[in-house]
Amino acid sequence: MKNLFTKRRNLFISQCLKYARYVFNDHFVLFLLMFFVFLAMQYSQFLQDFPTNHFPVQLVLVFISLFLLPFGGIATYVETPDKHFLLVKESELHSWIKRSTLKSYFLWVSLQTVLLSLLYPVFAKLGISIFGFICYLVLLAILKYSYFQFQAKKLLNQKSLKWEQVIQTESRRKQSILRFFSLFTTVKGISNSVKRRKYLDFILNFLQKTSRKTWTNLFLRSFLRNGEFFGLVIRLLLLSIFFIIVVRNSLLAILLAVLLNYLLIFQLMALYQAYDYQYLTILFPLKKELKQKGVQEVIQAIAGSVLLIQSIFTVFFLREKIYILLLIGMTLCFIFLYTPYKLKRQVDE
Repeated sequence: MKNLFTKRRNLFISQCLKYARYVFNDHFVLFLLMFFVFLAMQYSQFLQDFPTNHFPVQLVLVFISLFLLPFGGIATYVETPDKHFLLVKESELHSWIKRSTLKSYFLWVSLQTVLLSLLYPVFAKLGISIFGFICYLVLLAILKYSYFQFQAKKLLNQKSLKWEQVIQTESRRKQSILRFFSLFTTVKGISNSVKRRKYLDFILNFLQKTSRKTWTNLFLRSFLRNGEFFGLVIRLLLLSIFFIIVVRNSLLAILLAVLLNYLLIFQLMALYQAYDYQYLTILFPLKKELKQKGVQEVIQAIAGSVLLIQSIFTVFFLREKIYILLLIGMTLCFIFLYTPYKLKRQVDE
């Protein structure tokens, strides 16, 4: 049993490492290096000019601690067929999940401790001694242990498994990791959920119901009801707004927002294959160019809406307003120059 799940773990790790080569390429590593250097400089400057009002700093530290506390999950590597083929080994699986809970706990509590240790200078500025800080880390470690035990109880009965819960939890864990890699490259094994969002149906009314807009209607409907694409846009939009509000350096905040806009447009290119499984679409009495035009219009409309929301936040929160022109200019280049070029290459391939 141990060999089986160890093999599954190694296969999944090797899969992640293969995708990681495309994520952490030379350009992205250079960007991360510059970004971390900038953060270190800002952190040093913040410690030198520590605010006299400690309440906002304390609030941020509490927020970071509460954010890290439920971070992480139990890696079980249980798959759907196991509930049939490994049912006779249920007691061994029960023990395996208990061991996996402890391994996952030690991994995530170590990461939590390292990240919080980087903030020790801030705690010291607040007058907290090293002994008090260690006690704080121990308290958070105990709370995280309770959280992981709570997670394990949702997966296990006294001597048996809650098979459906175990399988769904492991599937969600793997999907969340693969979706991160899908931001940068094409990833196999991602499952999409389709859900009708009635509160967004009014958007479809803005499009003409004509034959020339058939593909535009279909791609827009796919975006609004596809959990992957819709959730991706929301996450990247919220992240860009977070950078615009929090990052003090206006140029860096705008460059991060532009980078996220590029990732958003790049990922939305996959909309073009949304109906490839529907072979009857080749019988549509429509020109082939309309399919490319339809997905292009949808991507441009989504990116344009994101840009509009970002521009509103930059007006209120950006310190140097002139950089709004950089955000608008570069994003419009992505929308009207990069999008048609990339789609044309995709169609030609």
